This record gives sequence, C-alpha cells and structure tokens, in this order.
Amino acid sequence: MNAIMKSIAGLSLALMAGTSALAEDINFGIISTESQQNLRSNWKPFLDDMAEKTGLTIKPFFASDYAGVIEGMRFGKVQMAWYGNKSAMEAVDRADGEVFAQTVAENGDPGYWSVIIVPKDSPIQSLDDLLKCDNSLNFGLGDPNSTSGFLVPMTFVFSARDVDPKSCFRNVTNANHETNAMAVAKGQLDAAANNTESMALIEANAPDAFAEIREIWRSPLIPSDPLVWRKDLSDETKEKVRDFILTYGTDDSTGDVAHERAVLAGLQWAPFRASSDDQLLPIRVMEAEKAIGQARSDTSLSEEARAGRIAELESMKKTFEEKLAAAPQG
Repeated sequence: MNAIMKSIAGLSLALMAGTSALAEDINFGIISTESQQNLRSNWKPFLDDMAEKTGLTIKPFFASDYAGVIEGMRFGKVQMAWYGNKSAMEAVDRADGEVFAQTVAENGDPGYWSVIIVPKDSPIQSLDDLLKCDNSLNFGLGDPNSTSGFLVPMTFVFSARDVDPKSCFRNVTNANHETNAMAVAKGQLDAAANNTESMALIEANAPDAFAEIREIWRSPLIPSDPLVWRKDLSDETKEKVRDFILTYGTDDSTGDVAHERAVLAGLQWAPFRASSDDQLLPIRVMEAEKAIGQARSDTSLSEEARAGRIAELESMKKTFEEKLAAAPQG
C-alpha cells in the first residue's frame, strides 16, 4: 500500500511539474500592423531579451489580422500580446485579458493620432472633398479591430457626419497600416486611414513612398498601445514579466541598458509604464459614440426601438465618461 501511495504521490508531483513547465511557455501575440517579416525582425531582440531575463520560453505569435491574435488569447494559444486599444478592449472583454503595461513613444508623445492620407498630388484637400460621396473614390480602412485604422475614423469622420463609407465610396477595403500607406503612395487608393506611428515607420523605411503621401485630417489623441496578459497566468509568471517590462531600458534594469534602449528605439518606444484596463475607457467612449451614430441612421429599427437603443447607448457612454473622469490620470 505504501508503495502504491508513493507512486501516486510521485505521479502527482510529476503532473504538477509538467503543468508548471507548460505555464512557463509564453506565446506573445503581435498584431498585424505591417508585414510579418518587418514585425518579426523588430520584435525578435525584445522577445529574446525577455526570454533570457525571465527564464520563460517566449515565442512570437503572428496572425493575418487582429482578430487572430484576440482569438488566440481567447482560446489560450496566446498568453500575452501587444495590441492597439480597440483590440485590447476586445481581448479584455472576450479573451480573459488584462492590461498591465503601456508603451511610451520614443519622442515622449503621450499617445498617437489617427490620420487620413491621400496621394501627394490628389485634388482632395479636406474632409469635405473626401466626403462628397459620389461613389467615385476608393477608400482604405484599417483592420476592423484597429483603433486608429477603424474605430477612430469611423467615430470622428464618418459617424460624426452621418456617413456610411460603403455608400459614400466606390470601393472600401480593409488592410494593415503599411499596406494602406503604400497603396495611397502608388495611387491605388484615393485615401486611407492610418496613424502617425505607422507614417513615421514609412518615412524611415520607405522615404520615397512617404514623399508621395499627404495628410488631410488628424484625430484627437489616442492613448499609447497597451500590453495585455491573460488573467490566468500564474502570479509567479506575472511577477517575472512585470519586473522585466517595467525595468527594461531604465536605470533599474539589471541588463545592458544601452542595448535595451536601442531595442526599444527599434520599436519607436521609450521604456514602458504600468497601466490597467482604465486606459481603455476613452476607447469605450468612442465605441459608444460610434454605435450611437449608427443607431440614429439604422432604418431597420422602428422609431421606438431606435430611441430605446440610443438611450441605452447614451447611458453606457455616460457611465464610461464618469469612470474616465474618476480614473487616476498620468
């Protein structure tokens, strides 16, 4: 009997060790803002440093669109990810995600901006020119889960003017920031949504293409991108990751600080700062505002149903605004 009990105990310990070892494997999701080749080369030094410093196995996880990374986290295939705010909101709401850190722009900007770009020699000079809505223009939106490529222009450009892009333009496509920028530069798109961070990358990596692009609109400030982990990561793993992330490239780092800052510069970032789900509140307000605009123009609803839906969304928006006002700033 003792021998059997010892065998069971030994098996239990082995299973526990196996579970612990599995928990040490981190698939790090990277949203598809540009080509996988560019993303892989930019992120590899950072992920290699994370693996070395934490002792965890860190593997990059790529998908063809933002939803692939969100769904990867939802089904436990991704334990941690870099998202934009809109995709982070989806990960928090649907994939057991939690914001724990925030990127900081290399130049110290508190965030970034969505932009609408056109070819340099385009006759389009303003939103009024863009939104003439005669079905003559080809427009490029970002991924549906992109903050700057989709949510922000839909909220501040289209919903604000009660315009449906599909009814306004000859053709509307969805692509990543790099693809949209290059299509505008080549005259394949008459206009597209993008953001200031992506445009800085285009300027650095494809200056000839950048010279063929002109900005006609810039959004309000968007909070810098969050890093998100699954809530069910072990406390030990979270502590290792948090310590690495929040000291990386700082004077508190135990590594080569100059090297770490160079790696961050390759990602266009300064050292990270701590964050929480509260950083998503401005995005929730935008999402509610966009939904209100859509509800107002939804002819499939009766007048009573439309009024009820708008009232519901207005109440939701007010709740988010109150939470945002009460949240710690800076």
